[in-house]
Amino acid sequence: MVRINVADEAMKASAISHLQKEDVDLSKVEFFFHPTNDAWCRDHGPAFLINPSAEQKKVIVDWGYNAWGNKYPPFDLDDVVPTLIANHLNIPVFNPGIVMEGGSVEFNGAGTVMTSTACLLNPNRNPHLNQQQIEEYLCNYYGMEQVLWVDEGIVGDDTDGHIDDTVRFVNEDTVLTVIEEDKNDDNYELLQHNLKQLKAMRLLNGKQLNIIELPMPEQLVYDDQRLPCSYANFYIANKSVIVPVFQTDRDEKALQIIQDCFPDRTVVGIDSLDIIWGLGSFHCLSQQEPLI
Repeated sequence: MVRINVADEAMKASAISHLQKEDVDLSKVEFFFHPTNDAWCRDHGPAFLINPSAEQKKVIVDWGYNAWGNKYPPFDLDDVVPTLIANHLNIPVFNPGIVMEGGSVEFNGAGTVMTSTACLLNPNRNPHLNQQQIEEYLCNYYGMEQVLWVDEGIVGDDTDGHIDDTVRFVNEDTVLTVIEEDKNDDNYELLQHNLKQLKAMRLLNGKQLNIIELPMPEQLVYDDQRLPCSYANFYIANKSVIVPVFQTDRDEKALQIIQDCFPDRTVVGIDSLDIIWGLGSFHCLSQQEPLI
């Protein structure tokens, strides 16, 4: 099932027309009439938590949202989306009362969450909280036991360094991390610094991370702005992995690396040039809901 937020009947009709052109089974698509300020539901959408042994097997956490540090007001419609969806699904919703975006956190499914200091320690989010306090929120509201931190995001990322552009878990102990091959590129030193930090990390079981390096796309500039292109902004679906590609010579290499990491899924590269102008891609546009 795919659920899509739309503003009104006109937007729903437009979406249906596009889906029908691709022969999509509309019985597997559900629309919510939840107007938003922006499209990036990874960051403002509901964070689902599940506990198969609990009486209430699925709940939603509604973190605060301030459009990446008050960069793009208004954001009042986005901020209430998780609670609206919880009400529609008739499931409990919890409100931690601090700002947290979905693209700023990455999970291994075994008690570890990874994030970046560039984003979560930025004073434009939660200036009243220090690193230890933020870790307590992550552990208490996401049910985590360990928080791992890298420092840097990529150049051009207006989210101040979301982890979904730099480091992604493939399984419990394996990460894909982006690296820049051109030593003259502004991302080179930043990503080498992250790589060094990853190599020093240990998981809850004491194991080192299995680190797989993923190249960055070649530099793209639009209207004098460096765009935050990254192959790491992929979305993992049930049977496929949707990867942004950018019409560069590095696309095929990146797709093959990601395919090798997901042998049980089909890796699909989709041109992201029109989307990346908005400074995000497919992971940013999506938020998974567990089937339970």
